[in-house]
Amino acid sequence: MIEQFKKDVVNGLGQTPKSIPSKYFYDALGDALFIKIMNMPEYYPTKAELEIFREKNDEMIQALSMEKDVFFELIELGAGNGTKTKHLLNNLLQKGYDFSYLPIDISSTALDDLEYKLEHEFPGLDVRKMHGDYFNVLETLKTNNHPKVILFLGSNIGNLTDENSAKFIYQIGANLKPNDKLILGVDLIKSEDLVRPAYDDPHGITKDFNLNLLTRINKELGGRFDVSKFDHVPEYYMNEGIARSYLVSSTDQEIRIEGLDRSFSFEKGERIQTEISRKYNDEIMKNILRETDFRIVSKLTDQKGYFADFILNRS
Repeated sequence: MIEQFKKDVVNGLGQTPKSIPSKYFYDALGDALFIKIMNMPEYYPTKAELEIFREKNDEMIQALSMEKDVFFELIELGAGNGTKTKHLLNNLLQKGYDFSYLPIDISSTALDDLEYKLEHEFPGLDVRKMHGDYFNVLETLKTNNHPKVILFLGSNIGNLTDENSAKFIYQIGANLKPNDKLILGVDLIKSEDLVRPAYDDPHGITKDFNLNLLTRINKELGGRFDVSKFDHVPEYYMNEGIARSYLVSSTDQEIRIEGLDRSFSFEKGERIQTEISRKYNDEIMKNILRETDFRIVSKLTDQKGYFADFILNRS
């Protein structure tokens, strides 16, 4: 994966405007910082989706229409610490469903921690952790005939453009069979006063999370970034429905990255886009799904209507 990291940094910093994919936030330190972000009072998405998984669990299982006596695979893309999913796992086990849980993540640290916790909380649960790229792993599972339920939570789909989201969801469907399911968690469009603090908190945790991307380049690729010369700058406009995060150079500077044998110039005020976070409504979701093999079966929201989990059926 280090070669892909190198390639993405070269391409991202060599273009105008500069950008680096948000997936590189997540090393061991990035994982720990994101857990802190999820626990911030300003960060509503995790709390809102957790409410859905806690309070509307029975509705979710009913919408999935899985038969208790037919074995299925519950596959989570980007499982993280599994806080929300545990409510679904517990309910499925209590109701007597026959299934295995397959968490997929690019972070081996997160997978190891999750496996350890699940072994103690649900000793009867069959857990098969799978480290790697989502689609590489799904490809290995494609050949078996077990029904599948895919979880893609936390509005991680929002890190993609609408066009790439449609391609991503289509690719998920290409690895599934008719009547397989996808639970897709998405952040809903809200006003700036609700959204912006989630990406620019007063505690500085989101700033540290963003800047850790430069620290990771320094550590893994021999970068010479002085992180004190970059500022964390988020933006959100409700009419557009997209939150963006940038790292902005506070001075003219040239940065050497030894592992790439390259240097990159930055002007004062020049930005590196590190994240986009799309917010959704029903119209946007329907447009994205139009060119995929999925149709909406159900939509579950939290009480305040901040977040939604769409239950999708693969046709």
